[in-house]
Amino acid sequence: MNTTSLQPVIRCQTLYKIFGITSDQLQKDSQGLIDPSYRDRQGVVTAVDNVSLDVSDGELLVVMGLSGSGKSTLVRCLSRLIEPTSGSIEIEGNDLLAMSEKELIELRRNKMGMVFQNFALLPHKTVLENIAFPLQMRGMKRAEFVERAMKMIALVGLDEKENSFPRELSGGQQQRVGIARSLAVEPDIWFLDEPFSALDPLIRKEMQDEFLRLQSMLKKTIVFITHDFDEALKLADRIAIMYHGNIEQIGRPEDIVLNPATEYVAKFTSDVPREKVLTAGSVMDERKEQEALASKSVRIDDLVETIAEYVLGQSIPVPVVDAQDQIVGVLHQARMLEILFHERAGPSGS
Repeated sequence: MNTTSLQPVIRCQTLYKIFGITSDQLQKDSQGLIDPSYRDRQGVVTAVDNVSLDVSDGELLVVMGLSGSGKSTLVRCLSRLIEPTSGSIEIEGNDLLAMSEKELIELRRNKMGMVFQNFALLPHKTVLENIAFPLQMRGMKRAEFVERAMKMIALVGLDEKENSFPRELSGGQQQRVGIARSLAVEPDIWFLDEPFSALDPLIRKEMQDEFLRLQSMLKKTIVFITHDFDEALKLADRIAIMYHGNIEQIGRPEDIVLNPATEYVAKFTSDVPREKVLTAGSVMDERKEQEALASKSVRIDDLVETIAEYVLGQSIPVPVVDAQDQIVGVLHQARMLEILFHERAGPSGS
């Protein structure tokens, strides 16, 4: 995971969004929790139900769940595109819900970037003009916003497309324009709600690769919404799985796959190829004293699928090394067979 600071960039606590009721009608206990019986009221829908989470500096948190799980509502609450019913949200230690409309506009202009499934490009404007549009709204001089927009065009690989109109671009190219427009304001915090779900599989993979390339350079703090587990596994530092407005489990991908906290998470992850998720570090054993080791080591962050054949071919344990080439554990042939072929475990404690 990326380096984190002590103070989370985003923090929400006991967050609720209940459609069909106003905040002054709520009944809460001393911990700020809302009576669950509100869910049973006619016309009341609990879209976000007692969610608490932190997102650290430079972290890419993927929030996922099936349609209706509350993930899109959650990200709109975190950006205050919709007003939460109850709870608290802090952005870099500042109370988001206490901000005035003017303060909120400034925050979005200078700190937040947003990309949604609908690209929302302006059809009568060129690629350059679309990307430069938010910079113009900030009052930036023409020479400056043109220079910034051209840098963004190069960053997302759209060189020589600056004078094209959206109708002349492929779906993947249009998505790159949307990403470039969002990045043009140099946000520290980036909210993305299923940005690639409308793309065909090949373009989607290309955009995921592009997204990872950008993040490796820019180190944004990101909340990324998806319903696709493969996409989540590829992109996430941590994954939060939502169900009926709740976060069922939040953790590193390998932790969720190895130790599902609930029956729902176990079912949700049941078809995930474990070898594509688990790393050597997540499944290694402790080295025994004076234990003979194979001559070739594997790295702690190597995916199981890339090292399985080698480990299975060794009659003695394979050393696992960290970034400093220090041995931190070992992998046994029997452990690898268990990971690849053993029936997955149920929820923790079951």
